[in-house]
Amino acid sequence: MPLNLASPGIVVREVDLTSGRVQPASNKIGAIVAPFAKGPVDSPTLVENENDLLNNFGEPYSTDKHYESWMVASSYLAYGGSLQVVRADDADLKNASVASVGVATVKIKSLDHYEELGYDENTIPNVIVAARNPGSWANGIKVAIIDSKADQILSGVSTSAVAAPVIQVGYGITQSLSGKVDSTSGIGVSLSDSYLKGIITGISTTTGSRDVYVKILSRVSAAGTETVVDYQQDGTYCFTETGSIGVVNNTGTGVGSTTYTSEVDWFSQQNITPNIQWNNLAPAPGTSAFAEPRGSRFDEVHVVVIDDLGTVTGNAGTILEKHIGLSKATDAEFSAGSTSYWRKYIAAGSANIFAGGAPAGLTTTGFNAGQFDLTTDNGWDQPAEGIIFGAAGANTYTLVGGLNYNGQTGIGTAGALTATLAELKDGYDLFENTEDIKVDFLLMGSAGYAKETAQELANKLISVAELRKDAIAFISPYRGSALTDTAVQTEVTVRNSTDITNNVLSFFSSIASSSYAVFDSGYKYMYDRFANTYRYAPLNGDIAGLCARSDINFFPWYSPAGTSRGAILNAVKLAYTPSKSQRDRLYTNRINPIIFSPGSGIILFGDKTGLARTSAFDRINVRRLFIYLEDAISRAAKDVLFEFNDEITRTNFVNTIEPFLRDVQAKRGIFDYVVIADETNNTAAVIDANEFRADIYIKPARSINFIGLTFIATKTGVDFEEVIGNF
Repeated sequence: MPLNLASPGIVVREVDLTSGRVQPASNKIGAIVAPFAKGPVDSPTLVENENDLLNNFGEPYSTDKHYESWMVASSYLAYGGSLQVVRADDADLKNASVASVGVATVKIKSLDHYEELGYDENTIPNVIVAARNPGSWANGIKVAIIDSKADQILSGVSTSAVAAPVIQVGYGITQSLSGKVDSTSGIGVSLSDSYLKGIITGISTTTGSRDVYVKILSRVSAAGTETVVDYQQDGTYCFTETGSIGVVNNTGTGVGSTTYTSEVDWFSQQNITPNIQWNNLAPAPGTSAFAEPRGSRFDEVHVVVIDDLGTVTGNAGTILEKHIGLSKATDAEFSAGSTSYWRKYIAAGSANIFAGGAPAGLTTTGFNAGQFDLTTDNGWDQPAEGIIFGAAGANTYTLVGGLNYNGQTGIGTAGALTATLAELKDGYDLFENTEDIKVDFLLMGSAGYAKETAQELANKLISVAELRKDAIAFISPYRGSALTDTAVQTEVTVRNSTDITNNVLSFFSSIASSSYAVFDSGYKYMYDRFANTYRYAPLNGDIAGLCARSDINFFPWYSPAGTSRGAILNAVKLAYTPSKSQRDRLYTNRINPIIFSPGSGIILFGDKTGLARTSAFDRINVRRLFIYLEDAISRAAKDVLFEFNDEITRTNFVNTIEPFLRDVQAKRGIFDYVVIADETNNTAAVIDANEFRADIYIKPARSINFIGLTFIATKTGVDFEEVIGNF
């Protein structure tokens, strides 16, 4: 660098090589859009393996050849990459739900949609509980909700000694605490001069007597001081049949006394199903540690989700989720500081449901100004400040009304798993913005469409890849190019290879030219463990998977084809194995053949992108090399933003980039490179425009596509030097 000194002096220059480095992305992420049977709608969901795919989006189904997309996704994941999955939207999709008033019709596509609709702040209109996402998958799921509507059941309560109108819900029950001791303070205090108060929250009538459901409220001393107390099973604060009980109407006036024959803990009698008891799953709900110091009572609620019919797990009666010790208070928190508010907790933590509004039939129980106070309101979903929360008791709800695509109620009905082309396109639109979501591979998924539909879908994927410039679209020919289904769709007839070759060529002839696309030749035959049968599935997931596997085991600039890196997994056979002459026709038309090679198995036998013209970018390894370089160097270049465009900045940039390129060169990705970022391309005009320019020249490494082996026989007496180079 010239020092530009007119007289003797010293120039000190500083170059910082610690300010940054090129950090390439490691994890390879695919993307697919399909009409799955369950799962979030119109919301990319990252899955890491087949179990994730199964848990989030359900099983593969024969309906509408849904299994094609599912198996494409599963096949891709088998190679080691992760996958962004989008369940396509449809206007007729509906969530299974339980209505609080009338018939509920609700569509909640995802957690983001739940929040967008404001349901995180407001209850879902007319809905007690709704399935996590649309579809018939949730029909039949049972949701059990319990709170502290009662503490005890007093059995055999006599009504003969009680004045009219006898005993009613909302009346009070009193009983002397004679002989009992309050030890809650650690010091035993006689309670002989006080009495226990409760309120009737339910009545079950039998001949001559009644079972009365009672909620404990407080005790009253001889001096008339009332103290809030909580029910204690078999303890001080509970009713016992050894003493008579007084009955007080809701104005505080005594209407008589009576007796009963026995008492039992209410919670211990509550069943979710004949085989599942609440007290085996959770303690009795009451008042939380959050609500008590704020003067609130009875805020606790438990929620259990059961696969009642076995439609989710295959085992009827399986408990899917337990949410214990939640609160009805909107501001409630656990001791660790996380929310315990029932609706927000379930929204964040449940895999199967959203909570809507409070169950029907709530009663709020209290005692005010000498009167028993029982009101029917929705006393949930408010801050815990002096609130006696409403109670519903033990309730079970069965989710109903979930609808699949095209409004179908059954998953096996034709059309139940069919999305329109427009709906699929809308799904792939979610991947257009590189700043929103990281994607390396766009998978076509199912190719079981009409030829024109499949072509339009393929071109949509390519347009997204071209827009992003950092992802490649993987396209399979439409199903009808190689496979013909019978009327009952149980068998597949494979046409002769000449017809298939012509069909495949015809299909791809209308697909856009792009180096950001890779075309394959068809279908593999693979085992479907869910249906215990073999099915044909398109190979676009496998070809993308080969690229992901190459990245894991090698580098992006290594070709994913051939016997070393191109082995297709989980393939029994191919629907179509092109001959040498047919492979020539396919390859010259941008289509990568998949072949069976004796001794090597089923392999990718081509390395072409979908670019129609001759270019370095008509090879997969070169296109992926440049995506890798451009992505990594672009992220490193962000450190230059808002710096001065001077020699120091330019030098720092070059010194950051060159070690990265040398590393790629050492790993056989490029033959040579030059980085220019100086005054030759950062002129005064460029600097004045607040720009920075860097020119990076790359000589990419090329994969071998063609091998020529010439074997020359010579006479014994011939000197090799005489003949070498003449052939």
